[in-house]
Amino acid sequence: MKKLTGTFRNTQWDPYLLISQIIAMQALLYVSLGTIMYVMDFFAEANHTLDHIFEYHEIHVTDLGGRLVIVAFILNSLVGAGLLWFVVRRTKLCLDFSFTFHFTHLVICWWYNEAFPSTIGWWMLNAVCTALMCVCSEFLCLKTELKEIPVGYTALNNKVDL
Repeated sequence: MKKLTGTFRNTQWDPYLLISQIIAMQALLYVSLGTIMYVMDFFAEANHTLDHIFEYHEIHVTDLGGRLVIVAFILNSLVGAGLLWFVVRRTKLCLDFSFTFHFTHLVICWWYNEAFPSTIGWWMLNAVCTALMCVCSEFLCLKTELKEIPVGYTALNNKVDL
């Protein structure tokens, strides 16, 4: 007997698509973070190093450089929401991709510092950025998924009799 299922939003698991989306998101988010951090360092007249991205001691509010690092991470979360909407376009996957990026960032920071991130500021910033990226991207994806689908005579012929 033939299955009576539709093909809209087929949920078949495609590992190649998923892995390529993860790699694309990681690369795009680090490029955007690096670009934002470069601009922030230019305004703060600071040295442009990877420490600003991966060194967890750089996240603090005691001077302008630390505050600009925090602002760069928050702006990158908003950019990440737009990138999730553009690359993934699935509301159900926004939390997964947000968490995947920040978990990978945790592992890279752990390797870069040769120590587990232990400052409360780093953890709070990453939790806020994960939530911000997830909620904003879910909003964008949900808006796209809930668009009206034109049905009927006008959708087929693009003519309307008034």
